[in-house]
Amino acid sequence: MSLRRLHSEQPDSFKFTSANLKWAKGQMKKYPKGRQASAVIPLLWRAQEQEGWLSKPAIEYVGEMLDMAFIRVLEVATFYFMFQLQPVGKIAHVQVCGTTSCMICGAEDLIGVCKDMIASAPHAISEDGNFSWEEVECLGACSNAPMVQIGKDFYEDLTETSFREILQAFGRGEVPTPGPQNGRFAAEPLSGLTSLADMNSGDHTHNASAGRALEYADTVKRILGDEVPILKPRKKAAPKTSA
Repeated sequence: MSLRRLHSEQPDSFKFTSANLKWAKGQMKKYPKGRQASAVIPLLWRAQEQEGWLSKPAIEYVGEMLDMAFIRVLEVATFYFMFQLQPVGKIAHVQVCGTTSCMICGAEDLIGVCKDMIASAPHAISEDGNFSWEEVECLGACSNAPMVQIGKDFYEDLTETSFREILQAFGRGEVPTPGPQNGRFAAEPLSGLTSLADMNSGDHTHNASAGRALEYADTVKRILGDEVPILKPRKKAAPKTSA
């Protein structure tokens, strides 16, 4: 079990921007009166998105909004590893999946790139202040191992070279196209499709998602016709009556 603590250095205060405050109040309205604490996770997440990490003032601010004891909000923030309790890189915080599939397929190489290009230790910030990294548990993209998560985006089917290029692009102020980085559209077999072969990702670049979606729709239409059948629930049998 890992013990997570608040960072030793904290800002003086925190408050939502006007846009985020409006959004947060909208989230609170989703719950019945007296149950607004149910919005704690989305509000903490928005606070982290605003500042990059969760500070003590941010946790207390959310607690005040939701009329929660600060310790209850702290329990949530320290339990979920998606919440960063220390400052992160200003441009990107890289989360490298290190679980079985990714480890077998080269996660250690990606961690080596992080140590070389960002910092020698996880959660340390690069010298320019722009990047940080950590190793995390399974991110659920095992078919596209190895992969990393940066912000809300997955970068999959990585090699040491392609990962370096992604970090370099971020450093130039660019946002690389997320998803598979080896030409695949999604998680289809590396050897190519064995059905719907005309949809093989080898015929398209991996970032042409809009065109691929239209082609897929055309394929479904050819197979099923103009009208897609809708499954209807079975009629309930009439209740038996006693003689």
